Amino acid sequence: MDISVIVPLYNEEESLPKLYEWIERVMNENKYSFEVIFINDGSTDKSWEVIETLQKKSKNVRGIKFRHNYGKSPALFCGFNAAKGDVVITMDADLQDSPDEIPGLFSMIKNENYDLVSGWKKKRYDSKLTKNIPSKIYNSTARKVTGLQLHDMNCGLKAYRNEVVKNIEVYGEMHRYIPFLAKNAGFTNIGEKVVEHRKRQFGETKFGLNRFINGYLDLMTLWFLSKFGKKPMHFFGLYGSIMFLLGLLAVVVVGVNKFIAIIEHVKAPLVTDSPYFYLSMLAMLLGTQLFLAGFVGEIVARNSTERNNYQIEKEI
Repeated sequence: MDISVIVPLYNEEESLPKLYEWIERVMNENKYSFEVIFINDGSTDKSWEVIETLQKKSKNVRGIKFRHNYGKSPALFCGFNAAKGDVVITMDADLQDSPDEIPGLFSMIKNENYDLVSGWKKKRYDSKLTKNIPSKIYNSTARKVTGLQLHDMNCGLKAYRNEVVKNIEVYGEMHRYIPFLAKNAGFTNIGEKVVEHRKRQFGETKFGLNRFINGYLDLMTLWFLSKFGKKPMHFFGLYGSIMFLLGLLAVVVVGVNKFIAIIEHVKAPLVTDSPYFYLSMLAMLLGTQLFLAGFVGEIVARNSTERNNYQIEKEI
């Protein structure tokens, strides 16, 4: 199979027939063998009924229905597991991503040997205040942290070599940083393509302003995991040990000063009257806690096996 198109969706019943018709036309014009995998992420409208209708009309349609809303990352994770095409393309269900971009993305993967190609919506129709400006700040930060010079890290329209999607794990809300996940997995030939951004035709966006806050938190998480994910003790253990030793040294200094004063028969204040005593105790306690956090992190890292276990109600 040439192409698998993965479409995660939540309450997009109006868009789905037009989207599939458009995808099918592009595929037939270019003589691609293909499948379209719709991931119904707990929709409360008639999205699943629409998917079932499309599947009855076309053998190229597949569907996965979650029992409740998990989010975009779990939807992509399950879609990646199910994809059979040599090239995997992801796009949103709201008709803001153009299927006409598929041949160009496919060519970059197959003919130019890219591992991953990320779309860049250079001209956008979103609100400048609530989306465009925060998105530019976010992408600028992401470029510095990840080292990937992509203008639109979170663009939903992307193309992947099949091997890439089978070797990365998308969980939580990490869909924003799939190129970084691919890079960490050893797929370094990552490109970018300017793609068309279209106005939403139906409904309203499902993402609020909190996505920018969550995005920064996830970016910090990914940075830490890429550095210390498999060896958290190297981070917590190191700084915990340093803090503990500094605290211990401070306690020794306070104790020695008190001992010298006693030997020389000089009246000295009580050890507990010195603020340095409490600061040193605090440093030792924090150091111990950091060390234990690293130890617990090692245990969790070695035993986390269920974080991508999602309840799927039905597959077609």
